[in-house]
Amino acid sequence: MISDATTEDREVITRPSPIETVRAYGVTVEIGGMPIRLCTDDSTYLRKLQKRFAGFLGPSRTPQLELDIDLVLPGRAGPEEQVQVRNDGGRWTIERSDFQAGLDPASRRGWVRQSAHPYATDSVLRILHSMFLAREGGFLLHSASAMRNGKSFFFFGPSGAGKSTILSLAPPDVTLLTDEISYLRKQGHQYVAHGTPFTGELGRAGENVSAPVAAFYRLVQGTENRIEPMPPAEAVRELLGCVLFFANDSELMKQVFHAACELVSCVPVQRLVFQPNARVWDLIA
Repeated sequence: MISDATTEDREVITRPSPIETVRAYGVTVEIGGMPIRLCTDDSTYLRKLQKRFAGFLGPSRTPQLELDIDLVLPGRAGPEEQVQVRNDGGRWTIERSDFQAGLDPASRRGWVRQSAHPYATDSVLRILHSMFLAREGGFLLHSASAMRNGKSFFFFGPSGAGKSTILSLAPPDVTLLTDEISYLRKQGHQYVAHGTPFTGELGRAGENVSAPVAAFYRLVQGTENRIEPMPPAEAVRELLGCVLFFANDSELMKQVFHAACELVSCVPVQRLVFQPNARVWDLIA
């Protein structure tokens, strides 16, 4: 259960953050080619961040965004992990039971007040990337993805569809991009998948590599292995059901919808019926 802040703690959290302060420590986490600098005054927490995002620590080049992290003590447990994302005059605020954050896109600076657990920072990064990708025609998707022969493949569907299962059946020449949160970026006229450190049931971060997208597969467990076409309208509906999107912003929502329609017109989206055996990968070219 995620910890919430007490009333006293929340009064501290909601004060304006002094983002002009120079923090003692920092690490740059680069996911999807986007470097974000995480700054803290706590050396112990810095080591936790380095461990959590190992393999995605970028070079010390200019970050696209810099976040100051202030640690607060956790309070009582919240009933659920509801995220609230608001746009107030161009500045974004993000709240969940275990953190609060603010972002000023114009200055490329932001702040986070959270408990000393990397999962809170992990969640903030997911939300921020989802917002930035929406403006570029890309997504974060609740799906598994993998790379084979220089191409990437997405496997999506509701919980229990078999995302972790199909990855566990993959042959040695398959590179894991993620078993939980897939990163899709539009680059020119093509779509590219990037590996992410966001883990699911396998508990293993993806590789920090990228590859053009070859196909999307809506997983359905069955008694044989076969691929079926999906009508475009159904493909859009199924994909949108897996898009991670948190912001209460009508313009961004329109952009996500149009991006999904454009994606379906460019990349094959098919239904993959499969048995839990390795032969299913014979169908995945």
